[in-house]
Order: sequence, then structure tokens, then C-alpha cells
Amino acid sequence: MNTSPEPAVELLVHGVGGTTPQTMLEDPRTTRVTGDNTASLHRRTDDAADRPWSGTTPLREAYSWSNLTSGNGARALWLLLLPFMVVNLAHWMRPDVRGTRRTQRLYDLLVRLIALSLTVLLVAGACTAALDLVAWQCGASSACTAHTTWLGFWGPDGGWWAQPGRRLALAATVPLALVALLWWLSHRTWSAYESASPPVRALPDGPDRPLLSLPGFWYGRTLVSRLRAAHTAAGLLTVTAVLLTATGTFDRTVGWWLLAALTAAGWIAVAATEKGHGRSEEEPDESETPLLVSRLPWAALALLAVTLVHTGWHRPHWEAEGALPAGDGFYPALAIVQGALVLGLALTAFWLHRNAPRMDRGALLGLGGASVAMIACALAGMLTGAVVQWLGAWLEPGSASTGGPGAVIAGPPVQLSWQSSTIPALLVVLLVLGAAALRSVLRRRAALEPGVRGRYPDESCAPDRERSRAIASAIARAGATDSAPKLIGWLTAASVVLGLAVVAGALTGKPPAVVAADAPGAVAAFAEFSQTLGAWLAGILVLALLAVGRRAYKDAGARRTVGILWDVGTFWPRAAHPFAPPCYAERAVPDLSWRMGTWIDATGGRVIISGHSQGSVLAAAAVWQLDPATRSRVALLTYGSPLERLYSRWFPAYFGARRLAALGEEMPCWSNLWRETDPIGGPVGRPSVDVGPLPDPLHYGRNLRRPLPEPILGHGDYAADPAFAETRAALFHRLAAGRPEPVVPRQQPAEAVADAEADERRPGP
Repeated sequence: MNTSPEPAVELLVHGVGGTTPQTMLEDPRTTRVTGDNTASLHRRTDDAADRPWSGTTPLREAYSWSNLTSGNGARALWLLLLPFMVVNLAHWMRPDVRGTRRTQRLYDLLVRLIALSLTVLLVAGACTAALDLVAWQCGASSACTAHTTWLGFWGPDGGWWAQPGRRLALAATVPLALVALLWWLSHRTWSAYESASPPVRALPDGPDRPLLSLPGFWYGRTLVSRLRAAHTAAGLLTVTAVLLTATGTFDRTVGWWLLAALTAAGWIAVAATEKGHGRSEEEPDESETPLLVSRLPWAALALLAVTLVHTGWHRPHWEAEGALPAGDGFYPALAIVQGALVLGLALTAFWLHRNAPRMDRGALLGLGGASVAMIACALAGMLTGAVVQWLGAWLEPGSASTGGPGAVIAGPPVQLSWQSSTIPALLVVLLVLGAAALRSVLRRRAALEPGVRGRYPDESCAPDRERSRAIASAIARAGATDSAPKLIGWLTAASVVLGLAVVAGALTGKPPAVVAADAPGAVAAFAEFSQTLGAWLAGILVLALLAVGRRAYKDAGARRTVGILWDVGTFWPRAAHPFAPPCYAERAVPDLSWRMGTWIDATGGRVIISGHSQGSVLAAAAVWQLDPATRSRVALLTYGSPLERLYSRWFPAYFGARRLAALGEEMPCWSNLWRETDPIGGPVGRPSVDVGPLPDPLHYGRNLRRPLPEPILGHGDYAADPAFAETRAALFHRLAAGRPEPVVPRQQPAEAVADAEADERRPGP
């Protein structure tokens, strides 16, 4: 009878920011055993070759996924996609409700429409900058073209280019290039991320089945393709609509009306596409993109090409005056539409929240998704206004303010001036919220400080006020994370109020300084100060983004820092906006599920998957993809995990308390380590799973064995705590002592039987 122990592997998954395989494996010599330059598995070089199984400790492997978020220099362009990433999060923040599919579909549709409006806003901003400010306004002014010499060839005396339509047609290449760039980024990452095929295993079905276990959850290839087609067409149609608006003020021939009708038909087709195509998660969606959807961008591009010819057609006596027509009306209308969509989303989310189980209602009364969508709209408007305002100030020669008395160009649309004027007010709100958070931290530190020494009863050193204060400060700062819902709620409320003020001001048709000119002196001075300061801050924001992007493109270290910003936001698939940064989990989760499943299938052994921080979320999602027989041979070790603190509160439909409780029941071998000083990780809410709070620092004072002060580790270096090794060893022994259901080997091709038989005698496939 064969009594040799079953082979086991410990699969290490790093967290936010990325940890090198050498650090995870505690060995400078490592070898990649499978994977590519984007994501890969590593072993110690001494363990790279298959060896006889000793049975004492698991074979260790490190999964490195940091290049999914901070790889080559093209990732620096993701800074352009921040509002798209934020609105995509709103899709996943709905409350957990069963039996209300129609309301859930309405919620998803509203998020997709808000996301579509952000694409329109970005492209419209590019049109305002290139077509309105540069081609229409500056091109018609001799003083402006003289100031910007590179525009001299198409000034009022520029001969063939003097006609406004030809300048507009040439300037339209700028927003067209922006749409092409967004399409290229989405298509490039789509091929590398959404195309990773998830493992297909027989999972029990039922009403309480975790949504993350659905076979098609981590496979968004078809959906992203459809969304990309719709948003690309919307961007092209926006450029077409701007050109037709300009030519329509001079002449409206039969050709113009035909182009306008085709443009309207294109918008109807885009709206129908958004309504008819949601996520399909029950099975991996391998269906072909419908012909109408796949041809929609090409039809929009052909329509734009015809419109460009129509715009550049010879029109004697056509002269550009003032700002481009309809510019001042478009932005308030778009803001009103976005506000109506966000309001509808809030009402839908609140209805779902009231019908959700009490334990899974999430933060902000279920309005987390609506709040995030509102912030995404405000952020997109601020960035768009910043670019346009900065360009308008740069084009204005001399010291005259853009659009003011003595200015040579009319300047940006009025709403963008109002938007930039609200930036100082928004900064004041942020400062007040920051001051309130700081006050809360100081009060909690003062309350904790007297009891810090009592946390170390086995030590004989005297109390140290500075040491106690440092430890209390770390705990208080970590607890500030729990006040994030209140801060986001107040920020959302401020955004709503400022947004209403912007729209109301824009409807006056005058910038803030002009509107307040007849007001009392203090009010007029404040309005002029806010408008001037807001324009400067908008320019600083643009320059800061350009500087960060340039540095990230050239410096790998800075690029990794930028990548950290997306580690949380890009965990979720692109379900609302195809131009958002790609979802690394659609590559990482299938990788981890494949590795655990194939190891157990090939060896009949066991797996400990060990995840830190964001790696613990990937580990939990991968475990949910396993069938019960395979899962019974897997142990889960998490530390510094945001599963409850972040994901359960903000994404209750997927990581709610009920979901985590069910996972704890399905995973009897699960341990979660946490510290009170950790601002990200925390308990998962199950006493049988949680191990902690771990003491941090490990020792209060100095002793004979530790003559130097112990550091406060916070979110990092959990392996330095002796409890980590003890918990891992206990987890391994519990897993090894279990008697799980036997795993039925998967069917293999005949030519692979010999390899499979050899694999069964070795610790690794």
C-alpha cells in the first residue's frame, strides 16, 4: 500500500505595487516555469526541476502579475482614461438583489449611457480645442495667427485655407486622432487581457451561486468588442455633428439635411447597441459580434469622411465670427443629460438597496455607484475644461484675459469658464474634508495612546510616550479608511451643488466675472479671482498630468507607481466603458484557476494559495472558479486583505457579507491575518477564519534579543510576524489531514496519456 504523502504546492500571489518573485520566494535565484513577460509563475532555481516529494513542506511557486498594470511605456497613456475607469466601477457597485432582473438591467443600462456621455464629452472637448479655438477663432484673427506663427498659413490672408470650412476640416484630424488612439488602446489591451480563456469546470447551479463563480464572468471579449464599436462610432458621430453645426449656420442644402439625417440615424443605432448588449456571464460568450455593430464604426467613419468633404467645399463669403455656433448650448445640455442619468441611477440603486438583504446593502445606502458615476462626470468635465481653458489662454496674445475686454478671440464656451471657476471651491471642500479627517485621527490617537503599553503585558520596559504615540497614530490613521463612505458622500454632494451652479451660470451666456460685474465690489472681486485662479489651476492640472505621463513613459519606477493607481480600479472587467484601463483580473484569475486545477488534476495533490492585499482578492476570485471537488483540496491564506473592508462594502453583490460567509463554509481551510495598523487590510468577519489583530510592532521596547526598536509594519511584510509561519504551517497540516472527495482526472487526448502518467509521479505538471 502506498502511504507516501500527497504532493502540495504553495501558490504565492503578491499585492498592490508588485513584489518580485525573488522577494516572495526568499531566494535571489528564481526561474520562470510557465507564463510570459506579462504574467508568469516562478520557482526557486533549485526547485525548478521536478524532484521527489519530501512531504514536509509545500513546494513554493510565485505568481507575478505586476506587469499587467505597470509594464511597458504605453501604460502612461492610461492617465487619459481615469474618468472612464471610475465610471466603470459604478457598474459593479449595485446592491445584491435577487429576483429583480429588470431593475438590474435598468441599472446597468444607465451606467452604460453615462459612460457613453463621457466619451462624447471627451471628443467634444477635443473638437472645442481644435475646431473652435484654433481653426474657427484663432484662424479668423490676424493678431492670433501672428502670435502663433505655426498657424500663419491658414490665417485670414492664408489664401486657399482662409475659408473656415477648410480650416475646420483640417482641424478635425485632431479629435479623429484621439478617437483612433482610444480605439487602439482598447483593442491592444483587449487582445492581451479579455482574450484569456477561463477554465470550464462543472459547478453546482442554484439561486445563491456566487456571481464570481459564473463561467463567463472573467471573459469579456465579446462585450468589450461591442462596446468599443459603439463608443468609437459615438466619437466619430460627435465630430460629424460639430462640423454639420458649423456649416448649418451658413447654408442648409439638401446635402446638409441628408448628412444630418444620417448622423441622427447613427446616434439611434448607437443607443440601440447600448440598450441591447449587456454582459453574458452564464457561459463564456464566444458569439460573433453582430454585423450591424461591427460595421457601425466604419459607417460612422464613412459619414465623417463625406462630411469633411462637404465642410471643406468652396463657399464664397463665409467668414468665421465669434465662437463656433452651438458651443455654448452643447455643454449645458450634456451636463443636464448626465445629471438626469445619474439621478435615475441613484433612484434605481436605492430601490435595489431597500430590497437587498440587510447584511449586503453596502455603503452610502446603496448609492455608491451613483456617487462614483457623479464623480466620474465631474472629473471628466474638469479635465476637459482644464485642457480647453489652458489652450485658450495660450492662444490669447498679450495680457488680455480670454474672452474678456480687449481679447482677440471669443474664448472657450461659457460653461467651461464656469467649471474652472469652481475648482477653487472644490479645493476648499477637499481641504475641509481633509481637516475633518485629520481631526478625527488626532482624537482617536489621543484616546488610544494611554492603552498602548497595556497591549504588551509580557514586556517589562517602562512606558515611552513617543513610542506609544507612534503606535496609536498608526492605528488611528489606519482606521481613517473606514470613514471613506462619508468623505465620498460629502464630495458627491459638493459636486452636485457645484454642477448645478455651473449649469445655471452657463445658461446666462456670460462668464462669472461678467455676470458679477454689477454686483457689490466684494462679490465682483471674488468672481474675478475665482475665474482667474481656476484657469491657472486648470493649467497646472494639465501640466501635472503631462509631466507625470512623460516621466512614467521614460522611467520604469515611475511607471510602476502610476500602475499602482489602477490596481484596485482595474480589478473589475470593462462592463460599462471599453476605453477604461483593462481588467488585469481577466488574465490573472484564469491563470490562477488553471494552475490550481491542473496541479490537482495531474498530481492528485493539494494547494495552498497565499495572497497579500489585492492578491488575496485575486485568490478568492480564483477559488470561486473551482468545482467543489477541486476546491476541497485547496487552502486559502490571506493577509492584509481588503475583502471585507473595501470590496464587501462597496461591491456587495459580489463580495458581500453573505458571499464571504458562504466562502468560509466552503473553504474550511482558510485563515486571514490582519493588523489594526493596516489601512487596507482587515478581518473578514468570521472568527473561524480571522487571525488577529496581530501585534504591530512585534515588541513595544528593546530587549536582549532585539536591541533595536521594532518597526511598525502596517500593510507590509506580514511574513516577518512569527504568527504568519505558524498559521501557514497549521493551515498546511489541516489541509493534509483532511479527506476530500477524490478528483476525477480530466479527459486527455490519447497522445498525452504518457505525459500524464509521468506527471502523476512528479510534484509538478
